[in-house]
Parts: sequence; C-alpha cells; structure tokens
Amino acid sequence: MPYDQTLPVVCMDESPKQLIKETRLPLNRTPDYDAREDFEYERCGVANIFMVNEPLTGKRFVTVTERKTKRDWAILIKEIADIHYPTAHKIRLVSDNLNTHKPAALYETFPPHEAKRIWDRFEFIHTPKHGSWLNMAEIELNVLTRQCLNRRIGDLSTMKQEVTAWQNDRNNKEATINWQFSNETARVKLKRLYPTISD
Repeated sequence: MPYDQTLPVVCMDESPKQLIKETRLPLNRTPDYDAREDFEYERCGVANIFMVNEPLTGKRFVTVTERKTKRDWAILIKEIADIHYPTAHKIRLVSDNLNTHKPAALYETFPPHEAKRIWDRFEFIHTPKHGSWLNMAEIELNVLTRQCLNRRIGDLSTMKQEVTAWQNDRNNKEATINWQFSNETARVKLKRLYPTISD
C-alpha cells in the first residue's frame, strides 16, 4: 500500500513492565570472570508502555506512564492526533479491542466537544480476538523489550530516559518491520474469520 500522509496507518499497543531495583551493585566483567548480578532484587511497582508506530515510515513514539487507565489512553490518543499527525485528514489506528479503547475514555477525560473532535480524527481498526499478533506495534514492543528493557530498571524516570534514547535511535535509522503477512496468507490462516457462501 502506498504511503498517504493524509491517511496514515498507525499501530498502537501497550504492555506493562515491572520496575525492578538491584539490592547490590552488579560486578562488571573482568578478564577472569563474567559479569555477575545478585539474584535478589526489589520490586518497585509497574510501569505501562504505550507503543505507537507507523510501519510505512519507520517512525515510532513510545510513552511510559505510571498506570494503564482510560485517562492515560485518552491523553495518548489526543497526542497522536494533535502532536504526531496534526495535518492528517483521518488517522487509521490499528489496536486491540481493550475495554479502555472506547469513546467513553475520551468523554470522561475531555469536554464533550473536544472528545468528539478527537474521536472524529480516527478510523479505529481492531485486531480480532486472539489475533493481536496482527498488530505491528506488538512486534515493536518485542524489539523494545529485547534491545532496551532486558535488564533491571528500578525507577520510572530512568525507564523513560532509556526508552526515549531507544526511540530516537530507531527513528533516526528509520527501522521498519519486514511484514510478510499478505491477503492470500490471511485467507488461509484466518479462514474461520472469513464468511462463506453456501449453495
């Protein structure tokens, strides 16, 4: 599909990440020993990571929040509309059908006229149940976890700094996903979701 900046296709997913602090300083690697980390740690709560990515341009925007509430989602949706895509005619947003991803979240967070204005900027495309892997933002979240969050991080501000550095690096490289799932593949793999016509 050719890129149209007035109708961008944007994928969004979210994931919790536990904040874990070291109780003892890890030992760096030496010529005689590998790096060592104590098995004990301290739990410091959970952060929520919102991943927004535009597959055709290789851009992603990551937001780390303290919680995963309707209000957090509504604020993210407004940010997508007004900051990342202010000139888009309509934003096609691919996401799962979570109970917080509803118009009510916007109306509970913003005045009615503002909530409607934001909602009207989007065309929501929900992945099927048990089909969240169809959302490319889930792939980006896995890359983020593997490349940036695969160690103990004990506080929200450090996590935000690390995630921002990762985001800037990926965006500067214009890293894209090698998506190989086609309509033909979908008709075979998701056969039960397609209607059939019987004689």
